[in-house]
Amino acid sequence: MNRNNIFIHGTLAAVVIVFAAVLGQIDRWQRSLDGLPGIPGPVVVDKANSCSPSRAPEVMVKFRSDFTIDDINAIAAQKNDRIFDKIEAVKGLAIIDDLDNMDPETVARNYAELGDIVEWAEPNFRIELSDPSAFRREAAYQDDPAGGPNDPQFGDQWALANLGQQGGKKDADIKALDAWKTTTGSEDVVVAVLDTGVDLNHADLSGNMWFRPANLSPYNDPQLGRMNDIYGFDGTSDLPDPMDDNGHGTHCAGIIGAVGDNGEGIAGVNWRVKIMPLKFLGRNGSGNASDAIAAINYAIERKSSGVNIRVISASWGSMRRSKALEATIRAAGEAGILFVAAAGNDGSDNDRRPHYPSNYELPNVISVAALDRNDTLASFSNFGAKTVHIAAPGKDILSTWIGNDYREASGTSMATPFVSGVAALIIANEPNITVAELRSRLLNSVDKLTSLDGKVASGGRLNAAKAMAGR
Repeated sequence: MNRNNIFIHGTLAAVVIVFAAVLGQIDRWQRSLDGLPGIPGPVVVDKANSCSPSRAPEVMVKFRSDFTIDDINAIAAQKNDRIFDKIEAVKGLAIIDDLDNMDPETVARNYAELGDIVEWAEPNFRIELSDPSAFRREAAYQDDPAGGPNDPQFGDQWALANLGQQGGKKDADIKALDAWKTTTGSEDVVVAVLDTGVDLNHADLSGNMWFRPANLSPYNDPQLGRMNDIYGFDGTSDLPDPMDDNGHGTHCAGIIGAVGDNGEGIAGVNWRVKIMPLKFLGRNGSGNASDAIAAINYAIERKSSGVNIRVISASWGSMRRSKALEATIRAAGEAGILFVAAAGNDGSDNDRRPHYPSNYELPNVISVAALDRNDTLASFSNFGAKTVHIAAPGKDILSTWIGNDYREASGTSMATPFVSGVAALIIANEPNITVAELRSRLLNSVDKLTSLDGKVASGGRLNAAKAMAGR
């Protein structure tokens, strides 16, 4: 190459480097500005950064509780591994990335063989949504029940007020109208939706979205770094932004807390509430167990920092039992957070074929089956006389969808947020109720149904009015 070409190529390389540096600085400035507390406006999502990482950490390891992060780092370094994340809510629990890209089962076995240094080790794994697909339909605009909100599609929400519309059974609903005579919710109560994120700009949700208050510092994780958590947690991207790019989380959020009586769309179980997105499932409805754990860990930390998170709503699951996930959900309970989980959509018996996290025998877990508009267990719904605790409407449920839309969807995923929503209503009316009291209240106030005999532990369907009244 002659000197002139060398000079030209060198100049071009310098220009590219300077241009990249300027872009990087602009990006850093933007992230800094985005992290400033204040009243949020419309959210703009960089879709290029909203997909799951191409490579997830391989294993979740529970070291002895007295081990420090330095101890764990030293052990990982000896194996040419690194600590991807330490779960502060569970002493000794670390998410580990194997830099040699070995098979996760092998990596887990190598750590488990360390004897009394390690209590247990397990591979990270994928979690996939399994609900029947949602679909859009033209609203039927049924006559609104007397005493209901002015939301134009409320008449189509049979789960809240069943008048027998579209062949349903009159009064086969959660008795929302009676419950709302006591309270329609409170902005002081935060429900975390552990899912695909939430459409933060949806006209029926934006008024009830949680955002980090001005007096609360951004979340700072020792391994993951400082996060711009102004709207919640996103474990699927390097640029935390829990905007939903799937639809599932937005649908669940609308059931819990679409703004009520605002002349828009539908009404949530809570007309007023704060919804915190905990995004760990990506655009295709799948995600890693380690991201779910990190999201729960985030919620526990935010609660310890003063955010009134009282319920985590989890409309997903798998057949794989995870000690790491179980330990983190237990820690959430110890922090005062109820964990409501979908029973699953395989039409199977969870007593014989467990489904997690709904099957964890923890004092803060409620497992939810799905009913149709005739108070019959939905054909797809899992059940279990011992391991599924309560049933709620879950078939042909109208709720919010991404893009300022509304859709019907079916699944125990839809039944779960009804229970989460009623839990939030109770808390709004009784702010000091404990997790144990709240769980007991929900399960002991059901409407008994013969269709659920031998299928659900409580033998009944969620009744918001009775739960509010404490009977």
